[in-house]
Amino acid sequence: MALKLYGYWRSSATYRVRIALNLKGLEYEYIPVHLVKDGGEQNKDEYVRLNPSQLVPTLVDDEEDIILSQSMSMIEYLDEKYPDRTPLLPAHALERARVRALAMDVACDVQPIANLRVLNALKSQFDASQEQVVAWAAEWTRRGFTTIEKRLQTQAGKYCFGFDVTLADVCLIPQIYNAKRFGVELTDFPLIKKIGENCEELAAFQRARPENQPDAQ
Repeated sequence: MALKLYGYWRSSATYRVRIALNLKGLEYEYIPVHLVKDGGEQNKDEYVRLNPSQLVPTLVDDEEDIILSQSMSMIEYLDEKYPDRTPLLPAHALERARVRALAMDVACDVQPIANLRVLNALKSQFDASQEQVVAWAAEWTRRGFTTIEKRLQTQAGKYCFGFDVTLADVCLIPQIYNAKRFGVELTDFPLIKKIGENCEELAAFQRARPENQPDAQ
């Protein structure tokens, strides 16, 4: 199989790439990389040679002899390589910019602050308790969702942008999953909640859910 996705079942960055692959209807081999077991398989020499950042996901396309890190680059690569399979970015430049901006609200401003290695550093370097770590993640998620909810007021339809699934939805749904893990009350964000429910009705999102992955625990 030409496409290989190295990832972790609960990684939100991996989750968003799974959604994109499913929306495109692309077959791929999923190769689990356990982020906790044995000190973290992402730190093993074999994986570091593949992805020096020691993060997931990693996308390999043997057909093009390319290895990609960073989930957003993977999704845009797939969108450009397979433009006729559920386009994830609008045709118009202005609308593309708006979709990217909302996607980056999640991928750049919210998700990295609650990344596993950040949460682990709070414990190991600053003696934070598990309760404090969860409170940290919840606080930054709420702040990010407050921004996103306001943006959606002027552009949302059934999904983040009207009635077509875009890159923004692909990024938002994994962050909703994280928000629930951290105890964030979604009733405070009615548009985000509604869009999440609408996306979850689609098979591509259902198949991508963390609990439906072979390495789920």
